[in-house]
Amino acid sequence: MCRPPATVSAPAAAPPAAAHSCASSRAVPWAHARVLAHGAPSRPLPARAVPLRDAAGLTLAEDLCALHLLPSFDTAALDGHAVAGSGPWHVRGMVRAGAAWEGVLGAGECVAISTGAPVPAGARAVLPLESAQPAGDGRVAGPDLPPGRHIRRTGEDAPAGAPLAPAGSRIGPALLGLAASCGHDTLVVRPRPRVGVLITGDELEHAGRPGPGRVRDALGPLLPALVASLGGETGLTRHVADRPAGQLAEAVRGMRDVDVVVVTGSTSVGATDQLRRLLAGAGARMVVDTVACRPGHPMLLAGLDTGRWVVGLPGNPYAALAAAHTLLGPLLGGLSGRTLEPLPQVPVRGPVRPAPGLTRLVPVVWDGDGAGITDGHGAAFLQGAAVADALAAVPPDWTAGSPVPLLLMPG
Repeated sequence: MCRPPATVSAPAAAPPAAAHSCASSRAVPWAHARVLAHGAPSRPLPARAVPLRDAAGLTLAEDLCALHLLPSFDTAALDGHAVAGSGPWHVRGMVRAGAAWEGVLGAGECVAISTGAPVPAGARAVLPLESAQPAGDGRVAGPDLPPGRHIRRTGEDAPAGAPLAPAGSRIGPALLGLAASCGHDTLVVRPRPRVGVLITGDELEHAGRPGPGRVRDALGPLLPALVASLGGETGLTRHVADRPAGQLAEAVRGMRDVDVVVVTGSTSVGATDQLRRLLAGAGARMVVDTVACRPGHPMLLAGLDTGRWVVGLPGNPYAALAAAHTLLGPLLGGLSGRTLEPLPQVPVRGPVRPAPGLTRLVPVVWDGDGAGITDGHGAAFLQGAAVADALAAVPPDWTAGSPVPLLLMPG
């Protein structure tokens, strides 16, 4: 989606602390930050129709409805014999899937039938193949079955016009198969929001081992994959130097064909952290200005007057991952027209110390009927998250073994 350039100027030379003097008092509770991010867009992205082959991972913009009866004819639920009356039954023929048997069965008659084939008129049930026994003279015998046994009746799954999946549903393999089975060739969907990624930091190396005083960029490889798992599409990833000042403002202005600009590593109050001053100078509407959580509390979400959104993530890799799940995921859901579903809760056990007034975001793995906290989750270290099944949002009043909300990890 092409948009006009943002009105973003280089940050003023005000002291960093002045630009962020009230940040701690504005910190939003973690759960509320997710709600604010999801509700920030006043409307989702415009809908469009796409072929089924292009719809995977997108979001339904309209209810999916059956275009005809499902099933559209009486159908054999398994291989066997469609029987009329009581046995033994004289076999009059055979009917396979995709073909119909035009006659009418009378009492004591049957046809061999395949799973999915139309059940002939007059049949009252389907005798499973493994229950049929030869009875001589071209007949088969077997137990008497109640009427309708092993027959899927016309319309029993859904009548024509029945809603099958609501607008806002994420389109996965099963929904694609359902849409095809009820007669759809296209679906009306919300497109994936396009995301541009700006990674700041003069200390970053982008290949090989980092030298003295340097660190390897982890967010360049991490963020496009994470954006895809959250329902977005990364249009451009660019690295922006901290010095000289003003390059970040120019880079944000250059992100013209995206819905969301993600900026990493410039969200705090250090001398090289420009993002908050940049947004203030652009008259951006701040939706979330720091979150009461650890790690990732300097995260932010702001709206530009062009209709684009800016998500600020910390530069430390695990902190950025936690912040993206907190703000970016719900924002992409709102732009896609998806609802913000309640998070599952399970008992969590393990060594973590609750932080007064802060939600702790820690990686966990499934452990029987609950989840256990993994090691290796410092703000800059991704080992725990790399092997985790979920991130647990541990509240300040948590006690070991009590249920907490989980953000499920991709894969």
